[in-house]
Amino acid sequence: MALVIDLKPGEKILIGEAVITNDAQRTRLHIAGDSPILREKDILHEEEADTPCKKIYFLIQCMYLARDPQTYHKRYFDMVREVQKASPSSSFFFMQINEHIIEDTYYKALKLAKQLIEHERELVDHAKKANL
Repeated sequence: MALVIDLKPGEKILIGEAVITNDAQRTRLHIAGDSPILREKDILHEEEADTPCKKIYFLIQCMYLARDPQTYHKRYFDMVREVQKASPSSSFFFMQINEHIIEDTYYKALKLAKQLIEHERELVDHAKKANL
């Protein structure tokens, strides 16, 4: 079954190692195969990874796009340990994310990492309010 993606005018999508930019009108793509696919809105550039959980998202993204994802595993698991020490409540997310990483289902891990980033934002907002 093919993945169906609707692209807005000018929207970019990464398929495998190719970046595809849509023209001036909406487009619907039907994509079959196992290449990694990321919409522009889901891509996090390294310089934008300015929090620990965003850095974790970036590493998972690298795994998803890499020919040899295991090259990122050590950095990822080291960072996970650091974040879990600082935020034990994140363990719930990491249990699920790690399962997907071990199973090589990196896109599912990325989706959960988005939730982790939101959890991190909520913790920071709560801490800021508590310090007022």
